[in-house]
Amino acid sequence: MTTIFTRIVNGEIPSYKVAENDRFYAFLDINPVAKGHTLVIPKEEIDYIFDMENKDLSALFAFAQIVARGIEAAIPCKRVGVAVLGLEVPHAHIHLIPLNSEGDMDFKKSKMKLDSQEMISIANAISANIK
Repeated sequence: MTTIFTRIVNGEIPSYKVAENDRFYAFLDINPVAKGHTLVIPKEEIDYIFDMENKDLSALFAFAQIVARGIEAAIPCKRVGVAVLGLEVPHAHIHLIPLNSEGDMDFKKSKMKLDSQEMISIANAISANIK
């Protein structure tokens, strides 16, 4: 069965795209734990991130690094945290989360509710800072 992330990549479900190339796609999490919380996924549908071939996993993290630099430039933060959970959606993905404290990466806390205009503004700011 096609995952929700594949449907996003295929344009069947809208997203707040931050970056894309021929192999990977980055977009804002619609239930963020912090402003700028971004998901980075391979376009190829693969369930478990550590089932990826070494070269593909390395390329995914290299792409995530580029996106993280864009987040750092656009969102005031001390660092960008990285998490790989992979239980919510059976499609490999990396969470990139702007951090000012370790508590910013608490997935159990209430998720932020941002309106569409703010999400667009955040996505555009990050995109504009990706080199």
